[in-house]
Amino acid sequence: MDGLETKDAADIRKLSGDVILPGSDRYDAARAVWNAMIDRRPNAIVRCRNSADVVEAVKHARGHNMPISIRGGGHNVAGHAVCDDGLMIDLSGMRAVAVDPDKRIATVEGGALWADVDSATQAHGLATPGGLISETGVAGLTLSGGIGWLRAQHGLSIDNLIAAEVVTANGDLVRASPDEDADLLWALKGGGGNFGVVTRFEFALHPVGPEIMFAAPIYAIEDGPEPIRAWRELMKEHGNLVGSLCEFSTAGGEDFAEKDQGKRVYTLACVYNGDAAEGEALLQPLRELGSLVADFSGRMAYCEVQQLFDTLMPAGDFRCYWKARYLTDLPDEMIDLAMQNALDAPSDNSISSLWNFGGATAAVSEGATAFGDRSMGWMYSLDGVWINPSDDARNIAWSREGWESAAPFGHHGRVYLNFPGHGEDGDALTQASFGDNFQRLVEIKTKYDPDNRFRFNQNIKPGV
Repeated sequence: MDGLETKDAADIRKLSGDVILPGSDRYDAARAVWNAMIDRRPNAIVRCRNSADVVEAVKHARGHNMPISIRGGGHNVAGHAVCDDGLMIDLSGMRAVAVDPDKRIATVEGGALWADVDSATQAHGLATPGGLISETGVAGLTLSGGIGWLRAQHGLSIDNLIAAEVVTANGDLVRASPDEDADLLWALKGGGGNFGVVTRFEFALHPVGPEIMFAAPIYAIEDGPEPIRAWRELMKEHGNLVGSLCEFSTAGGEDFAEKDQGKRVYTLACVYNGDAAEGEALLQPLRELGSLVADFSGRMAYCEVQQLFDTLMPAGDFRCYWKARYLTDLPDEMIDLAMQNALDAPSDNSISSLWNFGGATAAVSEGATAFGDRSMGWMYSLDGVWINPSDDARNIAWSREGWESAAPFGHHGRVYLNFPGHGEDGDALTQASFGDNFQRLVEIKTKYDPDNRFRFNQNIKPGV
């Protein structure tokens, strides 16, 4: 362990994991995360191997009055995994997944990626709602909601979280469940990383696949919005069966004809939450709405679908700034705005999307989880993705301006806190996003983290 002889690390000798301090030849690699824009320098990085390591690390931070950042998958666009002048707890060595197929429960360690969960659960023909990119960390995605392909039938990731093992700010290891620390479990369902280090999640599982129907017809923006309007109407009718997004991007690569290279396009990407043959028939009309640039539709394995978007966001290669807001409805004017914003994107690597909601996601009451209100019909996200640091300003401006231009269509000022830009919009936006649940979250934060040790997130400040 690097630097364990130093005074600052002397009280974490019990760790079975690793401690990396500034000056180590491993330090720069250890503090790097998926978004290449993030360049922060923790006082120490603790690579934990088990819950006992996390307990020791938290007690060390408390004893030295240091704030704590938590790395799960390291995929958060704001780089919350890494802090300046604090302790970074790295869970990337804790990726075990255990499946009880009879009880339909998966126990997942805090550093696991969704690919770990999908492969383990699909071995039994089961799944729980994850994200759209398999390299995303389970912890970060889940704790702020977790929007994925299975949301129509099975809701958000948090709707399937039945218990969690958490190390709180004072170094206690607790189990949050409906019967133990139930207020903490409620807060974890959408309240982000504000309340402790989650070392294990327990998820409910559902029969899924192994084959599912994925529809992905691709149309050119220049050919107009009619296919999007038809998609909107189909999603309104079948939002209880289909998890979908209309994704705006730039055609490129060997999958596109030479004449279409560099063309701005949109994909009506859909996953049918049920029998693949039924889904193929239901989604077929989306593939017949005009001249296609390409069509990547077909029945395929669930794990394959979960990995389709991975190549869009390779770790460490791109600079990223993402924003999103919930929409009450999706009128023609919002569709037109999204199309124009996509045409205006300064980087061919950027994408933007319109997401549908409904079904099991909408069925959860506002007070049932910290996430809050589920009455939004749609979401609009803008993912600025580029390579050259000299292009930072105009790409950030594109995401922010597009996000702000959609405000008239927004849903009570609420935003998806997994796409927070770089977290610079602060307390007002966080409070608006939680709505009537915010004060209860403050009370729970005050109970479990009164010193705001866990502040590198969309922070909920304690009330003391």
